[in-house]
Amino acid sequence: MKKQISKWVSIILPLLLGGYLVYYKYNEFSTEQLAEMKSYFKNADYFYIYLSLFIALFGFLSRAYRWKFSIEQLGYHSHFKNNLMAVCVAYFMNLTIPRSGEISRALVLKKYEDIPFDKAFGTIVAERIIDLLIFFLFVIVSFFVQFKVLKNYILQIIPFEKLIFLGIFAVLSIIAFALIWVYSNWKIIQLLKEKLSGLIEGMMSIVKMKNKWWFLFHSFFIWFTYFLMFYVTIFALKETSNIGIGPVIIAFVFGSLAIGFTNSGFGAYPLLVAEIFLLYGIPDTAGTAFGWLVWISQTLLMIVLGALSFFFLPILNRNK
Repeated sequence: MKKQISKWVSIILPLLLGGYLVYYKYNEFSTEQLAEMKSYFKNADYFYIYLSLFIALFGFLSRAYRWKFSIEQLGYHSHFKNNLMAVCVAYFMNLTIPRSGEISRALVLKKYEDIPFDKAFGTIVAERIIDLLIFFLFVIVSFFVQFKVLKNYILQIIPFEKLIFLGIFAVLSIIAFALIWVYSNWKIIQLLKEKLSGLIEGMMSIVKMKNKWWFLFHSFFIWFTYFLMFYVTIFALKETSNIGIGPVIIAFVFGSLAIGFTNSGFGAYPLLVAEIFLLYGIPDTAGTAFGWLVWISQTLLMIVLGALSFFFLPILNRNK
């Protein structure tokens, strides 16, 4: 019963948050601004939207191909078609319950390739660690490239005195957590230590991997496709087409954070992207329209590929 409640809460709460953000954002717009937004959708150059979707396909293919290296490291073999459809199913499932895609990927391989669930899931954890580290590289790059803009933006939201207080509070919190981590016998801490040990084991499996350089190449390529499909979309609107690479990197980082913390960014993604573009003189209406163009097109792609994968998985594997 508790699991069912937890499951529905994890679905409904992010959707409610997204719905509230949409309601909050559009209440700020006047009738004229809403009409302006509609014109952006009507007059957008959809060639660049289709181009971004085409680029996204290479990311799907690369993620599916990368997976075989970590699977082979464990002594198993899986067919590329099943890897690809499992990845598509995972993206589809993440639209419903955040992070449920990782579980579904492992379940697909368990059913159609007879690879133990825990083994398959372990490879996915290792992939996520690498993905997270590459994302941090984007964060660091965006911080250094646009330090002045980000500093002014943060100081507008949080006064300098409060920022100092928050910094001191953060340092004290880290020290307190470190002491609890080392000396506490609380069950929750022991559980976290076990999880951390699994993550470290996943990282070490990559270090020992026979084809680790190809694995890393595909990891960077996947994130290159993520960024490129975001970047080419700026040319779909005249108002965003001349924005520099620096603002695009920051908007990409904030958009990725929105996707990670909500149901694939519903409501939050367009809002955050628009907020970043606003710092660089892009009208709020144009930035919001851009965010929705990216989010809707990518979401539709995941729905279509996920639905097709659900349909073809049993058909292409019926002789097994």
